[in-house]
Amino acid sequence: MTETLLIVKLLPKYIIDTDTRYSAVYQGFVFCENEHTALEQFEGGPCAVLAPVQAFILKNIVFNRDSSNWRQMTEEEQKTALCSTLSEILESACSRPSTGFCLVTWAKGQGPHTSTHNNTQAQSQPQDMPVPEGSQPPPEQQPTALAAEDLGFEQFHSALHKRNIMSVSSLREEVLSLYHTWRGCCGVLLFLYSVILTKGIENIKNEIQDTMEPLIDPVHGHGSQSLVNLLVTGHAVSNVWDGDRECSGMKLHGIHEQASVGFLTLMESLRYCKVGTFLKSPKFPIWILGSETHLSVFFAKEMSLVGPESPSEQARRVFQSFDPEDNGFIPDSLLEDVMKALDLVSEPEYVSLVKSKLDPENLGIILLGPFLLEFFPDQDSGIPDSFPVYHYNGLKQSNHNERVEYVEGTALVLGFEDPMVRTDDTPVKRCLQTRWPYIELLWTTDRSPSLN
Repeated sequence: MTETLLIVKLLPKYIIDTDTRYSAVYQGFVFCENEHTALEQFEGGPCAVLAPVQAFILKNIVFNRDSSNWRQMTEEEQKTALCSTLSEILESACSRPSTGFCLVTWAKGQGPHTSTHNNTQAQSQPQDMPVPEGSQPPPEQQPTALAAEDLGFEQFHSALHKRNIMSVSSLREEVLSLYHTWRGCCGVLLFLYSVILTKGIENIKNEIQDTMEPLIDPVHGHGSQSLVNLLVTGHAVSNVWDGDRECSGMKLHGIHEQASVGFLTLMESLRYCKVGTFLKSPKFPIWILGSETHLSVFFAKEMSLVGPESPSEQARRVFQSFDPEDNGFIPDSLLEDVMKALDLVSEPEYVSLVKSKLDPENLGIILLGPFLLEFFPDQDSGIPDSFPVYHYNGLKQSNHNERVEYVEGTALVLGFEDPMVRTDDTPVKRCLQTRWPYIELLWTTDRSPSLN
């Protein structure tokens, strides 16, 4: 299967290594026993796939399902939720519907043998809990040729089969029929390969800024930003800002439209990057949170958090597009261009008047703050002062009592700092402050949830 073997160019060879450090390669999409709508992660590494899938599952359950009891699902509902989510991500990744979709599965008679498959699946459940009835694939569908511990790099790829699907309806049916494959050994990796081949290897290489950068780090196993962006937006761009930017004569690609679920990162609080509005203000109030080493999910039910972009938010985004280095100001020579982009009055005489008002000391720069106050003063964001929030971390060891559970809390967004309600200074809060600078978090647990 030569096309699948070409994935070598995008994923480092270690990904199929049988070293215990990389046992995450055997991870499937498995829901927690106690938190029925939450996926469980067993080893470090696959969060770059699991967190986006979890974010879309929450979107489809919390906002698209007529049920207030969103934390409870039957096994059949889990099957529907997972497969519809995987289909949605594949549809988003497809560059041209006319080219169809690709699903990577085990070839008939290939893959891990039955006992290893079942043991892997059993390991995804608590040790004292039997594998749920009905979770086993029919015997004729179980791969039988290879033991998982014997899977080498070449053997693994030779055991794969690529299915070409030419319509959305057929895609959804096929993904649903492969539910046990996604749950079983290497299910996460098989889905990742499906996304890569559906997108097209050449399309991914054209979108990644640095063609030498793998989708997965070869040393630590962390998914790249390109991988996260591919799963969240359908585009494997390397950056998180809005639109494209010019830097030293090179065009740097960013996010071009509002995403369904968002992305925030602790790296922005450390000024390593700047996340744009399209990811900070997604269509649904669900954000993937990035730390230095891990991805988790923060979400709320309050739709006003992601309402239509206000004029002041649009102005901030447009202004910052003329300030690619995030200095907080632009040369006064660009003021006219900014005003034109915002459909403000931009006759030369008026622009000169605004320049003199915003730059009274004639420094040759226009600051963002005074610009917004001049044209968009006293705009109410429409966000409530407080609202319930939830945090998900798929790693058991990162949760209280080593049980994956949603951590509940209340967020306070006051618009100014009030020491009377000052809470903690945890990584979760610092990450969220890149979206709401004066947010405070009151969690119902004794300790704040972990980003790592």
